[in-house]
Amino acid sequence: MANHAPPENVDSKANIAEVPTISHAESNQEHSKFKSAKNADGDTAMALFDDPDELHEDVDPVEARKLLWKIDFMILPYLAVCYAFFYIDKTTLSYAAIFGIREDLDLHGTRYSWLSSIFYFGFLAWAFPTNFLMQRLPIGKYLGANIFMWGAFLMIQAACNSFETLAVLRALGGAAEACADPAFMLITSMWYTRREQPVRLGLWYTANGLGIALGGLLGYGIGHLKGALPSWKYEFIVIGALCSAWGIVMFIFLPDSPVTAKGLTKRERRMAVERLRENQTGVENKHLKPYQILEAFMDYKLYIFFILGMVCNIPNGGISNFGTIIIKGFGFSTLVTTLMQIPYGFIIAISILTCVYLNDRFENRRCIFVLIFLIPNLAGSFGLRFVPIEHSVGRLICYYLTGPYNAAFVLVLSMQMANTAGHTKKVVTNAVLFLGYCTGNIAGPFFYKTEQSPTYPLGIWSMIVSHLIEAVLISILGLLLRWENQKRDRIQSQMEGGLEGRDLDATAFLDLTDRENLNFRYIY
Repeated sequence: MANHAPPENVDSKANIAEVPTISHAESNQEHSKFKSAKNADGDTAMALFDDPDELHEDVDPVEARKLLWKIDFMILPYLAVCYAFFYIDKTTLSYAAIFGIREDLDLHGTRYSWLSSIFYFGFLAWAFPTNFLMQRLPIGKYLGANIFMWGAFLMIQAACNSFETLAVLRALGGAAEACADPAFMLITSMWYTRREQPVRLGLWYTANGLGIALGGLLGYGIGHLKGALPSWKYEFIVIGALCSAWGIVMFIFLPDSPVTAKGLTKRERRMAVERLRENQTGVENKHLKPYQILEAFMDYKLYIFFILGMVCNIPNGGISNFGTIIIKGFGFSTLVTTLMQIPYGFIIAISILTCVYLNDRFENRRCIFVLIFLIPNLAGSFGLRFVPIEHSVGRLICYYLTGPYNAAFVLVLSMQMANTAGHTKKVVTNAVLFLGYCTGNIAGPFFYKTEQSPTYPLGIWSMIVSHLIEAVLISILGLLLRWENQKRDRIQSQMEGGLEGRDLDATAFLDLTDRENLNFRYIY
């Protein structure tokens, strides 16, 4: 809805919820505090602006567009390919299931569901440590190393001969992947303005859908391999090797920060950082700040994003692991089932791109577009629950309609990214959101009872209820953020210069949180 330009002047430890009015004298005092805080523990971007003559250089619009294209090519291909592998990995167990792993390893009862969920227990256990390591270490190198390890654990799964060994490797793989989504969000916030973030986030997240399509093709090809090993073992070996190889590529070529990017000239690095002033969220800060951790846990947004992360991914936890089984239940053969996932992947990709384009075209009305793109999911879920099982084509169409939940989740991620400032607070909020993500993915498979195969009525109801809760929460969040912006407008209208006398430079790179920084405006 509204995307206000951020205003000016607040004490670096003030919580705006406690500030009823501010006098002219107090306003001037706060302004001088910000100006003298340049040597405080601010953002790493400040290192580029030691020389006042280098601030606010006039940049030709053509040069700015060329820089944005350069940044896109430096960042997006690495994230997109990696994200495609993420979803291929998440469906690897699903393909292994139709290639015979359940029979070979005696995955009876709830064992298969546990294997689906235990991946996220590893993710859950390592979520906070990996996020804090990500803050301290070069993020490109750390991400690449984790992707390499994740692929290695996947390959070793081909050697498993029991539920127990497979479960341990699934948990280790989840721990290795725990940094992935939070790292992608931090990288996106480090390089792009808040207006640009949903589109870029959508571009790399679109690879989620392409990963489903590519996974279907790989599954079809692997299903035709006639070697000494069962097909499900080749599934782990081939995909794991590709993941590890891409981890090496990312380790070498993915830049760690616009402040240090070797692919940019010194002027381009300054321009890249200068573009982010309007965000009021900075680039990064390598120091852990305990007060920002405390503030994160006292902020209601953290708990809303946790629940959103959970309810957005209960459907994902079920569909990613039981999707192929559901489709096979429509009467298709094993190999045709792998191909039926390809349209589903393309529907997800098209939904995400359409969603972020419309959001950008209509000035970031993010909450509204989340609600709009939940409608097909609800329709498809009700169809899977109530369309008779003999209507295979109709049920397949309903299954495909459950894909656009990914587009809604992209905008949820973009809202968390755009509405959290202070690097330590961002790291904590990212971690908590993905704790919700893990919780949803852990819970999702257990709604799909073996005795209810292949229609899984309880699993389908879990999707319906999750989407309805998501709709209610996103509506509440939008109203609360709108109220926060209106409150800040009222406070600043009483300050010297009013809403028009705003100086973004005072707070742009001081690593202030969104609650400390009265210049900050929320996007909803």
